[in-house]
Amino acid sequence: MTRGDGTTFEKQVLEASERLAGIAERTPLQRNARLSAATGTEVWFKREDLQVGRSYKLRGAYNLISQLDDEARAAGVVCASAGNHAQGFAFACAAHRVPGRVVIPSTTPRQKRERIVALGGEMIELVVAGDTYDEASAAASRWSEETGATLVPAFDDTRTVAGQATVVAEIVEQLGAAPDTIVVPVGGGGLLAGTATWLQATHPRTRVVGVEPAGARNVAAALHAGTPVVLEDEGFDRFVDGAAVRKAGAVTYPMIRRAGAEVVAVDEGLVCTEMLALYQTDGIIAEPAGALAGAAIRPDGPGLDLVPGETVVVVLSGGNNDVSRYAEVIERSLRFQGLKHYFLVEFPQEPGALRRFLALRRFLDEVLGPDDDVTRFEYVKKDNRESGPALVGVEIGSRADLEPLLERMARSPLQIEALEPGSAGFRFLV
Repeated sequence: MTRGDGTTFEKQVLEASERLAGIAERTPLQRNARLSAATGTEVWFKREDLQVGRSYKLRGAYNLISQLDDEARAAGVVCASAGNHAQGFAFACAAHRVPGRVVIPSTTPRQKRERIVALGGEMIELVVAGDTYDEASAAASRWSEETGATLVPAFDDTRTVAGQATVVAEIVEQLGAAPDTIVVPVGGGGLLAGTATWLQATHPRTRVVGVEPAGARNVAAALHAGTPVVLEDEGFDRFVDGAAVRKAGAVTYPMIRRAGAEVVAVDEGLVCTEMLALYQTDGIIAEPAGALAGAAIRPDGPGLDLVPGETVVVVLSGGNNDVSRYAEVIERSLRFQGLKHYFLVEFPQEPGALRRFLALRRFLDEVLGPDDDVTRFEYVKKDNRESGPALVGVEIGSRADLEPLLERMARSPLQIEALEPGSAGFRFLV
């Protein structure tokens, strides 16, 4: 791939590396004992969660803004972001003294909003528009057209892509050779496009795998359709906010297709399970998008058929996790592992029934197993009914405990209805 002036993509990445020297952190490449043992391979983490702004996104934003002339800088810059790109953008604006406008979706966590303002200071105006990245992106594009401000895309510009590709160039330098496999997270596809294109030109034997959240598979949809398409609202999951993009980029999609990169998906619950493992075992705080790549190589993941003993590099892309989200992270992880279930249990409502705990005691003694635990109980008494349902959350000790639990429920005289994940009742109550 070459630029309009004939410059190859490899040269663009080299130039980006030179611009970022002394600005971007040369983040560590660390062997991960947990995933190495689990996969029988040599797994290395590229710790971009330790980058300025706690994400690799600084690399692309800074590389683009560095190339603007004085007239463009005076007109200002604008970007749309779920949070990480905006932090790199804000840092670059402050460093170059260029006024910038950041448009974020309403789903952007408070922690990321605060970091954007802290990094950009007086050079940044923060604006909320829409509920998704794509809605924020449309608002940023309109602002660019109306004011003449330069749009700094999170992924869909070759200057952004070249900056993000400095991650893989750095990995090869640190490792002393190209890895056998590299696994990267995918939102709009900037990092995957840059990684796959650079490796295709310099180390074509390296396997490149991009990982999307199951609820936001925009690159897979584009590859299937032969062109970028907009994902429908139904089934779209915004939980992995750093990768919840509805449409692959017009620039990144062709690069990914030409380079022949693989694209897989992981369930959001598995992402949460990997987030917890990173925190509890490795001492690493990762946001959902930051745990995407690691989740893909887990034994309970999509199955990448890794070769025993091969070198695998996982890009740990972001560490901007809001601590208030951990309750949902734990919940999603337990549900993914099959350890958390919800039921509607019908209890009598005559005066004093629950106070005497007769029906509740029967549920606890006759239905629950020794390792089962009630983690949620919600009951609202309605005087005009003889009985009423209680929402009961049950955490079991292992997947194998579910079938015996359901059998005991079937034998019980109590009326018990399981709430199936994805059902209207489940989504409303949980």
